[in-house]
Amino acid sequence: MTTNVGSLDNHTFSKLRRLYIIALSAIALSVFISQIFVRNYLDDQQSDSTVINVAGRQRMLSQRITKEILLISTEKNIEEKNELKNQLIKTLSLWETSHNGLQKGSDSINLPGENSPAIIAMFKRVNPYHQSILKAANSIIQTVEANPETANISLSKNIELIKENEAPFLQLMDKIVNQYNAEANTKVDRLRNLELILVIITLAILLGEFIFIFWPSAKFVKATIKRLLKSETQALKIARDADILREKNENSVKELRKLNEVMDRTLLFARVDANGLIIHIGDKFSRLFKLSHFTQGLKLSEIISIHKSEQKVIDDLLAYNSKIGWQGEVKATKKNNETVWLEMYIIPFYSVNEKSEFIIISSDITSKKNAQLEVEKLSNERYKERMNQQKLIASKIIENQEKEQNRIAKDIHDGIGQMLTGLKFNLESINPNDIEKAAVKVEYLKELASNIIQGVRTATFNLAPPELGDYGIIPALTKLTKELNKFTNKKIEFYNKTNFDQRLDSLIEINIYRITQEAINNAIKYAQSSHIIVTLSHSTSILSIIIDDNGVGFDTNNSKNPSKESGGMGMMFMKERISYINGRFFVDSSPENGTRITLNIPISN
Repeated sequence: MTTNVGSLDNHTFSKLRRLYIIALSAIALSVFISQIFVRNYLDDQQSDSTVINVAGRQRMLSQRITKEILLISTEKNIEEKNELKNQLIKTLSLWETSHNGLQKGSDSINLPGENSPAIIAMFKRVNPYHQSILKAANSIIQTVEANPETANISLSKNIELIKENEAPFLQLMDKIVNQYNAEANTKVDRLRNLELILVIITLAILLGEFIFIFWPSAKFVKATIKRLLKSETQALKIARDADILREKNENSVKELRKLNEVMDRTLLFARVDANGLIIHIGDKFSRLFKLSHFTQGLKLSEIISIHKSEQKVIDDLLAYNSKIGWQGEVKATKKNNETVWLEMYIIPFYSVNEKSEFIIISSDITSKKNAQLEVEKLSNERYKERMNQQKLIASKIIENQEKEQNRIAKDIHDGIGQMLTGLKFNLESINPNDIEKAAVKVEYLKELASNIIQGVRTATFNLAPPELGDYGIIPALTKLTKELNKFTNKKIEFYNKTNFDQRLDSLIEINIYRITQEAINNAIKYAQSSHIIVTLSHSTSILSIIIDDNGVGFDTNNSKNPSKESGGMGMMFMKERISYINGRFFVDSSPENGTRITLNIPISN
């Protein structure tokens, strides 16, 4: 009987296996074909998004060119004028590269260069305005390069030429962007229709599989489960018995490990009171330091070293670790002036009469330590060279991080700004005949547009505040505290006590800004503070910034083991940055007074 049931089960499961393979293969095939079509359309859509983004950016770049030329024409400082000229060259290069890429394609900015006849015709109309602006801008650049002190009146002709061509250029580029958007929407509509067809086919396959495969299989599985329930009960009992045995084994292993640790550590043993006076000392300890007899009241530090400095180290370890204990390496000197290195464990405990005492467990690691010191001595120069390389690498990493943040901020501003323009066009395309639906949709889309714009402003401000590069650290910190005060509903204030208004090196300014930003964010996220004060003062050689909050504080002694909840990674981030600019970093925190972070940065007049 058992053999027949087993044969029946094998035959049934073999049949089910074949049916499931067929069913899953059909689903996989339909999904695979769907993905091929969808991915092809998505690749085209991604290319269209890049083209629309670059085309939209052309309008912004043309306006920036006009702005930079006007700034050059009004700037009197030669250095500032040259800097503006260099910036204009970069903007012109990007503008021209993007314009040519839109028409002919460009691998560097991922432009395919495949335009419809309508767009090609539009570019033929806009190209004369583009060339006129480009020619006039290059002429201004050549004039400034030839003679930076050139009178601004000599640039007026080219400036007027740029102004005349800018408006028609912007109007035609608007039409090009709209045409790109319309063509992209047409592709999206085709993708929607294709997806609908594929979904219908997939649903039909699933329905057929449910009727002919899954429903009969479910009936069989239900019957099989009934037979398995009894076996499951027996298996659970066996599993519980196995867990009990495993737990007993684990406890035995833990006890054996503890016993081994005690045996390994009791090579050198001593027991001392709270003042470091010997209560008992082991035989191996006595033999190592050649103690012929024990004198009551002799200090542990006097036994293991003849030097006052080493004795003081032992006494300080006992005094400062009376509650939490200590483990580490200790240098000792025997009576014959022989150096001994000990791996020492200081374990505090209370005796039966409730007196504070210490158990000292040590092992002789002199040979190991001497070898280690020799290796360190031989590799000292190599170590210093490696540290210098790491510092250089760290500086490059920080510098590249700041460049990347500026790039991201620019991409967010330009890219999302164009998406907001698309959102506006969608608002304008609402059917006014359906008043109720149109009103609801308009209100929703307006709110969405407002939220997106606010998000863009916040992200751009956090990544690359323009005030920092344009005006320096004081305006940047002022803007930072005001914006965070508004966004977080916390009371955040900034005081420039000594009216500091100097410009510092750009890397110093960005690091000061990032450290201050991190300190404020830590106070907001982790300290539960309601009031944060940033105070700046300076002397002839030091710039000092103090960030105070009235939060819950934290344990500064635990800074070696930071946690995310306490902002420990932020502390490491701030210390790394302050070290990079040769500054100093101090933290004072307690539950009663909150947290104070002090930054001291060297400056020069």
